[in-house]
Formats: sequence, structure tokens, C-alpha cells
Amino acid sequence: MEALLKVTDAVRSIKETKLSGLRPLTEFFDYHRLSKPADLNQATSRISYNTRYFSGNYLLIVALLAVYAVIMNYLLLFSLAFLVGGFALINKFAPEATQFGEHTITQKHLYAGLFIIGIPMFLWAGPFGTFFGIAFGSALLIFVHASLLEPGVESDYASIQDTV
Repeated sequence: MEALLKVTDAVRSIKETKLSGLRPLTEFFDYHRLSKPADLNQATSRISYNTRYFSGNYLLIVALLAVYAVIMNYLLLFSLAFLVGGFALINKFAPEATQFGEHTITQKHLYAGLFIIGIPMFLWAGPFGTFFGIAFGSALLIFVHASLLEPGVESDYASIQDTV
């Protein structure tokens, strides 16, 4: 129960800090402000400004890509469910040692069995390829969007606020 409270507190803090800065979709997908940057300096400037300005939107895109990638990789989804479910079931139903014939089975034995089966299955599912696919895909999407979208009028006043 305490772990569930920690998770909800973490989700609440992310929601309050990062997702509170979500910009409206009309502003995020404003095709009137799309243009090719003149040079690398302008592209860098746009990327710098837009990644700060749309950080909540970009975080949401990365999260959605991660959820999509895990759902589409059935073996990874199954292995994650197996490991997380195994931990939950062991904690809930086997807190005490159990006598099974002549053998005593402790929580440590159950965790060892879970690891012996779950970790190879997890590694066989290709989590590193999924992770790097998410990282590359989201970085490409973010950099292209951030470099093509011209900063709004408020960006001209951002440098004035920084000096005050």
C-alpha cells in the first residue's frame, strides 16, 4: 500500500511540475508558423527556445511513444507483467516460509526463481532496442518540430525577462 502511495505522489509531482506547462494543441500544431530555418544558428535558437517552451508537450509525446512501443512488443509487455506480477504475488501470498514436502520454500527462493525465469525472458524481449528506438524516434520528432516551428511573439520578450 505504501508503494502505491509513493507512485501516486510521483505521478502527482510530475503532473504538477512538467505537465502543468502543456501548451494547447492549436499552438503546438500551428502550421502557419512552420518554416525552414535560414541557417544552423537559427535552427539551434529555435530548438533551444521550443524545447523549453513546449517541454510538457514533448514529455507527453515521449511517454506516449514509450507506451506504444511497449504495447507493440508483446514479449516485452508479457515479461514486464510477469516480473511485476511475480513481485506483487510473492509479496502478497508468500510473506512467510512455506513447507513443501521435505523442503522449506522462503521468499528468497521464490524471488530467485522469478529472476531466473523473468530476467532472461526480459532480455530476450529486446528492451535495449525498444529503449533506443523510443529515444531516437522521440529525439528526431522533437528536433524536427522544434527547428521548423518559429517561436511566437512572446519569445522576443523572454530575453527581456531574463535580464530583469
